[in-house]
Amino acid sequence: MQKKKPVRQCVACREKKEKSQLVRVVRAPDGTISVDARGKAAGRGAYLCPTDSCLERAVKSRALQRALECEIPQETFERLRAQLKEGGDG
Repeated sequence: MQKKKPVRQCVACREKKEKSQLVRVVRAPDGTISVDARGKAAGRGAYLCPTDSCLERAVKSRALQRALECEIPQETFERLRAQLKEGGDG
């Protein structure tokens, strides 16, 4: 019997994909926000497609702020954008 792969939903486009195809953005207990490349960091997480368009949509619709339950400054979005291009682990 084949093991089921975990599925998550992108907070921007609302598309459901396998967890491994999405990027997890996490708000750590200390309040820092970063891309969680391994998907194991402690804190509140939200999943995004690894594309600029989904990040932009999440910023514009405030979907990422709602999912992480906090305000996110513009500088943090710039850092997230750079981390997504690098492949995570900020």
